[in-house]
Amino acid sequence: MENYKPDPVFESLGREKGAPFYDPVTAAAFPEHHVRYRNQRWAEKVGLGGLTEAEWIAHFGRFEPLPDNLSAPVAIRYHGHQFRTYNPDIGDGRGFLFAQLRDDRNRLLDLGTKGSGKTPYSRFGDGRLTLKGGVREVLATEMLEALGVYTSKTFSLIETGEQLYREDEPSPTRSAVMVRLSHSHVRFGAFQRLAYEKNDEAIAALVDYCIAQFYPALNSKSGEARVAAFFGKVVQHTAQLVAQWMAAGFVHGVLNTDNMNVTGESFDYGPWRFAPVADPSFTAAYFDQTGLYAFGRQAEAGAWNLAQLGGALSLLASADALNEALQSFSGAYEEAMAEAFLRRLGIERKGEGDFAFVANFLKWMTETGAPYEQVFFDWFCGSASEERAAKSPVAELYGQDKFSEIRSALTAATPEKPERLAHEYFNAPKPCTMLIDEVEAIWAPIAEKDDWSIFEKKLEAIAAMREAHDFAASRFSP
Repeated sequence: MENYKPDPVFESLGREKGAPFYDPVTAAAFPEHHVRYRNQRWAEKVGLGGLTEAEWIAHFGRFEPLPDNLSAPVAIRYHGHQFRTYNPDIGDGRGFLFAQLRDDRNRLLDLGTKGSGKTPYSRFGDGRLTLKGGVREVLATEMLEALGVYTSKTFSLIETGEQLYREDEPSPTRSAVMVRLSHSHVRFGAFQRLAYEKNDEAIAALVDYCIAQFYPALNSKSGEARVAAFFGKVVQHTAQLVAQWMAAGFVHGVLNTDNMNVTGESFDYGPWRFAPVADPSFTAAYFDQTGLYAFGRQAEAGAWNLAQLGGALSLLASADALNEALQSFSGAYEEAMAEAFLRRLGIERKGEGDFAFVANFLKWMTETGAPYEQVFFDWFCGSASEERAAKSPVAELYGQDKFSEIRSALTAATPEKPERLAHEYFNAPKPCTMLIDEVEAIWAPIAEKDDWSIFEKKLEAIAAMREAHDFAASRFSP
C-alpha cells in the first residue's frame, strides 16, 4: 500500500448539540465471500492496488478497518424528499461510510457501502443488496464513466452466500455487498435533516466541512456570502451532472433529494435505464407512474431538489441571496449542455450558437427516433467521421433533408483530437450500448449457471469505449 493516503476527515464533524451527523455501526457477518468484481484501475489510484484477494475480502467483505482510517463504519444521517414527499425516517439504511483516502491527484474520496447490513435507519429492511442489484450498479458506473459522466465508481462487489426475498425480482435471489468510491457522501438530505431539527449550528459546521474539502476557494468568504457562494457551486455542479446524463442518454430513475450530493456526482443506481431513442417521456422506474423523473424532466428535478437544499440553507442566509444562486441554474445548464453534447460528439466549442445546435440536434433525434448511442458513435469528431457515418446501419437518416442543418454544423465544426478515431473501437459498425434487454441478457447466465463470461466481455467492451473516447470522466477537483 505504497501510495495509500488515509484521511478520515468526516470524523472531524463530531456530534453537534445532540444532532450527530452519523452513527457508528457494525457490518453484517456474511457466510461466504466470493469476489465478483474488483476495480483494479481505481484501486491503484488510491493506493490499494496491491491488496491480495484475502486482504481485499478482509477490508471489503468483512470490513476490517483500513490502516489509520475510520476506526468503525458510520451510517450517515439524512432526510429527503422522495417523489416530492418529505420523509424524515430515512438515512443510511443498508450502507455506511467505511473509509476516506486521497487519490493520485490528492483528491479526497470516500469508500461507502451498499448491502453491508442493518443500521438504525433500516426500518423494515434487511440491510442487504441483491447480487443482481450489484451487477447492475457495476454496469451503470462503468458505462457512465466511459461516456464522460461524473459518476461514483463501483470499487468492489462480493457475493455473500445469503438468499434474499424481493418483490420486484424472482426470489430467493443471491446476495452481495458492494463498495463504491466517490468524492462525497454529503447528500442534500443531510442539510434537510438539520433544518428539520432547526440546528443552524450543525448546518454551519456541515457547510464548513464541504467548503474545506470540496470548495476551498470559498474559504475567504464569510457569513451569508459564504453560504450563498457554496450553494452557487452546488447549483453549478448539479447543472453539469444533469447535462452529462442527457448527453449520455441516461435516466437515473429516482432523483430524490437524498440521491443528490454537494459535489454533483452521480451515484446510487436503482432502476436506471439508458434511453434507446431521445424520448422525453422515457422513464426508468416502473413505479414512476407520472413520469416525474423522465428523461426530459431530469433538469426540472435537479432544479427542484436544489430549491429544497436552498430552503435548508435559509437558516444561515437570506432568501434573496440563495434565490440569486438558484436562478443561475438555467444558464449553467445551457452552458453544461453545450459542453457535454459537443464533447460527446468530439467537436470543439464555438461559443455562441453551441446551445442552439444542441437544441436542434435533440429535436432531430426526438422527431426521427434515431438510435441514441449510434448517432454519437457515427459522427464522433464530426467531419472526420463523415465516411464512417455513410456506412452506418442508420445512414439513411443522414441523407434526409431533416438532417441537412445538423450535418452542416457537424462538418463545419473543428474535430477535437481526431486521432482518437484510430482506436479499434471505431472500426465496428455499432457502438457499445447498455439497453435494458442487454442488462437482462448479462444477468440471465449468472443467475442460471453462474456464468460470468458475458458480464466480463461487456466490461471489456466498455473499457475499449472508455479508452477510445478518452473523456475526463472524473473531473471534479477542489
